[in-house]
Order: sequence, then structure tokens, then C-alpha cells
Amino acid sequence: MRRRRRKKICSFCANKVKLIDYKDTKYLQKYLTDRGKILPRRITGNCANHQRQLTRAIKRARIVALLPFTAGE
Repeated sequence: MRRRRRKKICSFCANKVKLIDYKDTKYLQKYLTDRGKILPRRITGNCANHQRQLTRAIKRARIVALLPFTAGE
């Protein structure tokens, strides 16, 4: 017997966030794995619009060297 999981709600929609800032690294770090990969939408529960904004913000933060591209070995 399979259990129905409750649909995850987008944390950005719940907090009424309009734009995701790339300079807020502590917040963005929550959406990265320990290896530095971006967590997918099905795991985070973000809506498509906010997931795109989040990905863009993480990539910008990486380019400006605020976040790592990979985990430092």
C-alpha cells in the first residue's frame, strides 16, 4: 500500500518573496547539497518560477565567488 505524500509548498510563495537576491548566501546555501549541487524542485518543493530565480541567483553568486562551484577537497 502506498502512502500519499502531502504536496510541498513553495517557501518563497509562502513568505511572499518577489525577487531572490544572489547576495544572501546563507539563504541560498540551504538549496545546495554538501557537494555544491543545486537541489531539484521535486525535493525543495519550490514552484517553477521561484526555482528558476533560485538557480539564477545561485549561479550569479558562484560567478562573483560568494558560493563555491564544488565542494573543496
